Amino acid sequence: MTERFNGSFTQQEAIPDAGIKAAMAVMQSGRLHRYNTHGDEIAEAALLEEEFAVQVGSKYCLAVASGGYAMTTALRACGVKHGDRVLTNAFTLAPVPGAIAAVGAVPVFVGVTESLVIDLDDLAAKLDQAKVLLLSHMRGHICDMDALMAMCDAAGVVVIEDCAHTMGAAWNGVPSGRWGKFGCYSTQTYKHVNSGEGGLLISDDAEGMARAIMLSGSYMLFEKHRAAPPPDVFARIKYETPNISGRMDNLRAAILRPQLRDLQAQCDRWNALYAVVDEGLADTPGLTLVPRPPQESFVASSHQFLLLDWSDAAIADVIARCEARGVALKWFGGAEPTGFTSRYDSWKYAPSEPMPQSDRILKGIIDMRLPLTFSTDDCALIARIMRSEVSAVYQSA
Repeated sequence: MTERFNGSFTQQEAIPDAGIKAAMAVMQSGRLHRYNTHGDEIAEAALLEEEFAVQVGSKYCLAVASGGYAMTTALRACGVKHGDRVLTNAFTLAPVPGAIAAVGAVPVFVGVTESLVIDLDDLAAKLDQAKVLLLSHMRGHICDMDALMAMCDAAGVVVIEDCAHTMGAAWNGVPSGRWGKFGCYSTQTYKHVNSGEGGLLISDDAEGMARAIMLSGSYMLFEKHRAAPPPDVFARIKYETPNISGRMDNLRAAILRPQLRDLQAQCDRWNALYAVVDEGLADTPGLTLVPRPPQESFVASSHQFLLLDWSDAAIADVIARCEARGVALKWFGGAEPTGFTSRYDSWKYAPSEPMPQSDRILKGIIDMRLPLTFSTDDCALIARIMRSEVSAVYQSA
């Protein structure tokens, strides 16, 4: 009898009781706006910022409306202007080049390796084309950050990290987001903490964070922030920095604070699911697993593998056969964007020269979510189904 998986790849866990209780308290108060505080009251958003800064070891933190807004704000705070060129990964999601386009800048795409990280050789060849790198730790894969930062520092290139998929992860013990001038995180439903939409921005740079806070819509209420630079830093920039409102509200902050306290336990659960899938797919003919170097402390809320040098028809057949058995896979390398998947040549507002080596890798990337509503038994079943269908298509080719 053919096995079938009947779970949902889009069903997340419920918000923890502590988050629901905190959200109810905010709603009962009516004080959802982060600056709507009375007397010595501290806003939930301000407490969230303070707690996350401590958690990652950052001086400053800002809670905003989305991860995309965090990236756009970081670019503006770094002085990126209309017409500037900004380096970024060829393997990423649309909000990353979208953030660059939002400030009127031009993305310069850098290639991807079979480890699904930025190609450092290609980066070295392109470092003289821009002064900022918006580095995407795409799908939770972290490159050699020691090598990357040495290259960028030597070239005078500022690094902004997109950590939408790496909250809780690290390279050589240094948390993701703590390598560059800014670290940008997402709290959208499919990320490591869930407020529906939301983002966090961290930095040790006082003037940069002061600009980010003003950009986010603080008006002249910046002293209500706690994980923020001192008032004298704002005095230097407050009249020249526009308000581009994108604040996080207290309701979302209240939902997030208990989740952040549980983050490490949740990360361990994701990695346990990932390990079961990885083990179940090992040595599958025609399938390439993605290596994880020992320096990388990763958080695997999704799983990727490669079907390198397969025809489009064969890959599409694998996707369809797995779907028929209840396993939802996404093909990042498909010719047409589907849902959230896309290739760098999908973004016509950001034209790029072809990158044949990267194109070969991008064509073969298959992605699967691992929600915490799955059990390890679920993941073992999912791996058996994928192994069976990949093998069947490979042997018939």
